[in-house]
Amino acid sequence: MGKITKDTMILDGAKIYFETAGQGEAVLFAHAGFVDSRMWDAQFEYFARCYQVIRFDMRGYGRSDIAQGPVVRRKEIYALMRHLNIQKATLVGCSMGGATVLDFALEHPDRTQALVLVSTAPGGFEMQGEPPPGLWEMFSALQQNDLQRASELQIQIWVDGMFRKPEQVDPLVRQRAAEMNRIPVANQTLLKVDMQPLQPLDPPAANRLKEVQVPTMVIAGDLDHPEILRAAEFMAHEIPYAKKRILSNAAHMLNMELPDAFNQVVFDFLQGE
Repeated sequence: MGKITKDTMILDGAKIYFETAGQGEAVLFAHAGFVDSRMWDAQFEYFARCYQVIRFDMRGYGRSDIAQGPVVRRKEIYALMRHLNIQKATLVGCSMGGATVLDFALEHPDRTQALVLVSTAPGGFEMQGEPPPGLWEMFSALQQNDLQRASELQIQIWVDGMFRKPEQVDPLVRQRAAEMNRIPVANQTLLKVDMQPLQPLDPPAANRLKEVQVPTMVIAGDLDHPEILRAAEFMAHEIPYAKKRILSNAAHMLNMELPDAFNQVVFDFLQGE
């Protein structure tokens, strides 16, 4: 794989941690809203064999500074690409990271090579029916500063999903997600930053999917929340020429649960197969 470069840049007075490796066309990974860039461990090394890969911790996550207030997540990607002098990149985003790269692609189509939207609901997509079990309890635990309870509930909601008990999930995946999750939980990133994002796209991405003119792959796990699967179907239908893959036996963090299958799907897509 060659050398991994670990560095930081400053955006609006806050330090953002990032890593790069490999050479070739740029592929940038944006993490989900309850973990950090380590969620891409199994992808980073794999794709660095053929591409220049970039991953970063959003403010409030991982090794980046705590966000002092609401932020514009897509500006983190723009600033990082400028910092690294990358004109164009394929953007791979999971969950909140997927919504962020989609917003970025709509705002900067000239800087977007392709999109891989993983476990993603686009901005402005109206969820229907019941929220994931445990969601309100998780917010309550966050507000009461019961960090251990809040973290465990987030792992149950996003890693286990609605259809499995914790013991049915790879304990290593749960453990790694929990390690990452404790940081934003302790930082209260969800409550202070991501519940009230600055400058959301207007109109939102859900109303503008036909504008996406780059190759797009939509991926979801069959054990994820039904509304995430409905969002995947909606995006695949609305985005011109989009492809969709549903991977079996995985929930929201399918790239961690099924790294080999995930890597193959994305690699084939990037190779134009």
